[in-house]
Amino acid sequence: MTRRIIIVTAVHAPSARFLPEAHRSLCDQELPGGWEWHWVIQEDGQTNAVAPYVPDDDRVTFRQGRPGGPGVARTIALAHAEGAYVKILDADDQLTPGTLARDLAALEADPTIGWATSRVLDRFPDGSTAGFPGDPADGPIERGAVLAFWRANGFRAQVHPATLFVRRDLLLTLGGWMALPASEDTGLLLALNSVSRGWFSSEVGLLYRKWEGQATGQAAHVDTVERGARMAVVEARARALAGSGWSWPVR
Repeated sequence: MTRRIIIVTAVHAPSARFLPEAHRSLCDQELPGGWEWHWVIQEDGQTNAVAPYVPDDDRVTFRQGRPGGPGVARTIALAHAEGAYVKILDADDQLTPGTLARDLAALEADPTIGWATSRVLDRFPDGSTAGFPGDPADGPIERGAVLAFWRANGFRAQVHPATLFVRRDLLLTLGGWMALPASEDTGLLLALNSVSRGWFSSEVGLLYRKWEGQATGQAAHVDTVERGARMAVVEARARALAGSGWSWPVR
């Protein structure tokens, strides 16, 4: 029986031109026998600007919807594909060879691991890359570790939410991504870590594109008042989950 990994991508018009590169990085992935990937591209809006960049591939599904932000687009994309696991891939980023196989191996080997992340390199317009100091050790991430680090380090996690690979049932149980204008992926990461163990791969799994149009580079993203409100609700949700007594997998 073929088993499937769902690749979920939220896209808007400015980032659509990067979709072919993201597709090439998916085509370079090698999976164990009996596994396949299916890419769901969800436009955050209904324009004519994205479709021309969507690859002609039977493994790709393209959908559109009213704009609500990337978290809404990713969550609604889950309606269009079935699979055991969900991998996040932003439209302007690229997976490195071997990423999906490593993520899959970590979760298939240990049913107590609910999600996986990996090392990231920033990719700049000139093609150069740069890593981040302070990556955790390769291996399991225990419950609560991400929240504790995030709180102690100026609301910056030691693992990158853009690299998440998640069990679909766990993702749905938590309601998908948070309904925030930004940091919705950080909110999901902290929620996941509040209820389940994770995994970090020290192998580079993602090239995170730095460019003038990315949402995290806009002034609104670092507005002090809004950022404070986002961080407050992200932390409150994570702490509420941690204190609820519920954990995954349910015993």
